[in-house]
Amino acid sequence: MRRFRFPVLLVALFGVMVVTAGINQFVAPAPILALPVGIGLAVAGLTCYHWLCRTVELRPSISELDRTGRRSQLRRGTLLGAGLFTVVMVLIAVFGGWQSLSFGSFGGFLGTAGMMASVAVAEELLFRGVVFRIMEEHVGTVIALAVSTLLFGATHLVNANATLWGALAIALTGGAMTTAAYVVTRSLWLPIGLHFAWNFTHTGIFGVMLSGSDAPVHGLLNVTLSGPSVLTGGAFGPEASLLTLLVCLAPTIFLLRRAARTGQIRPRPTRTSA
Repeated sequence: MRRFRFPVLLVALFGVMVVTAGINQFVAPAPILALPVGIGLAVAGLTCYHWLCRTVELRPSISELDRTGRRSQLRRGTLLGAGLFTVVMVLIAVFGGWQSLSFGSFGGFLGTAGMMASVAVAEELLFRGVVFRIMEEHVGTVIALAVSTLLFGATHLVNANATLWGALAIALTGGAMTTAAYVVTRSLWLPIGLHFAWNFTHTGIFGVMLSGSDAPVHGLLNVTLSGPSVLTGGAFGPEASLLTLLVCLAPTIFLLRRAARTGQIRPRPTRTSA
């Protein structure tokens, strides 16, 4: 079974991501359900990952989900993700990209928290926990980072308002940054916190479109953006803004440089001939 671990884990965790998205879409109109259901889906996803790693990979312990430092890494990731997206929105406002601002829904704010928790967990388990982790063992950190982040961006091409630039931008920002967070810590907790806070601040607080999705946004605020796509991200949303790329570039480089200094960048394994 272990020799087939990559396709088995890939299919299983992709299924978890699809099911999570479907259930979230179903409960989204009812915030009182969306919050607990989203949290439940996140817990179920983590439980499924643990079981698969032990059953398929025959690993006695799952180091990337070690409980040591879990709270501090989730907290730091949450602060970083929320802070970065807030900076993006402030910069868009400074350059005249806010057309209007109104209050939204507190219920939507709470429901979005649950949904974004489950989305962050499902996507990080798949792309960082399976795709990047296993690829890195065979091709090294650099190639695994490039391939896994491009795949992460490509999955967003199925969204209703997706654009090629938007998919590439989310790969270069969210994909690369969360992978760098995993590399420097060798833990999924920091990227999960970062991913959750980025998405939640996006939709749950500012109420703007997420990754080209056409799903209704229910946030604490309703911010309408207007202006050139290079500023606002156009139909894809702020993640396709040039400002987002610039804002996310700094922490990504910082994390990767720190990973290199601490010996976390792994070279491509050398293959010896028989």
